[in-house]
Amino acid sequence: MRKLKNSELDRLSVEDFKQVKKTPIIIVLDNIRSLNNIGSVFRTSDAFLIEKIYLCGITATPPHKDIHKTALGSTDTVDWEYVENTMDLVERLKAENVKICSIEQAENATMLDNFTPEANTKYALVFGNEVKGVAQKVVSASDTVIEIPQYGTKHSLNISVSCGVVVWDIFSKLKTITE
Repeated sequence: MRKLKNSELDRLSVEDFKQVKKTPIIIVLDNIRSLNNIGSVFRTSDAFLIEKIYLCGITATPPHKDIHKTALGSTDTVDWEYVENTMDLVERLKAENVKICSIEQAENATMLDNFTPEANTKYALVFGNEVKGVAQKVVSASDTVIEIPQYGTKHSLNISVSCGVVVWDIFSKLKTITE
């Protein structure tokens, strides 16, 4: 087996990315402090054609060299918007019939492997602060809380890893119900 060269990967141009149909997923970053995590979420969002990223609270916005270092240009492809108050955004998205899914450990959370997305539904996935998680008000206002099953000694994953795991899982499930 031979590794492929970048020139063989048949990737979209920035212009084509802007025009292609997006996955009905919005990512909400609730007070993320690490610029590298923010950049990584942009890169994951580019890979899976995420519709939009909302950067809320203390979450930094592009352009910034530390975001750019991990985003590798995806801040130019993925649509994003800064919203100061996460709850204001959640209320706005709910009014637009977007299903709010906080990614958190909570009572009665649905384990990711048991979560089944619905066809013709747009989802906003809320990822929280590296220390405090998703704000309780946001968790309480969510349509569902999704938890990533973990079996080791640690109680959490890095936010950028969590985003990659959840987005891949839901992207894959949506593909099977829309094809």
